[in-house]
Amino acid sequence: MSDDTSTIRGWLATFAEEVGSPPPSAAEVTALLDLARHAAHRSERQAAPLACWIAGRTGRPVAEVLALVELDPRLCAPPGD
Repeated sequence: MSDDTSTIRGWLATFAEEVGSPPPSAAEVTALLDLARHAAHRSERQAAPLACWIAGRTGRPVAEVLALVELDPRLCAPPGD
């Protein structure tokens, strides 16, 4: 665990330890940030953290959820966003 909670990795590691969960892998972080980007650019920005929360509740790998979003033009941010 990193004690530097001013970085994304340090903050996530500390938070994960506090709640008793493993921190996300680098690939999961990337996929979650992509999911959040789609939600924030396609809808109101507040949808981003809530979309990630919903993704986590599905129990599916985040890459699988992201793939579903990227296949649906109603959910996917326009190219270049």
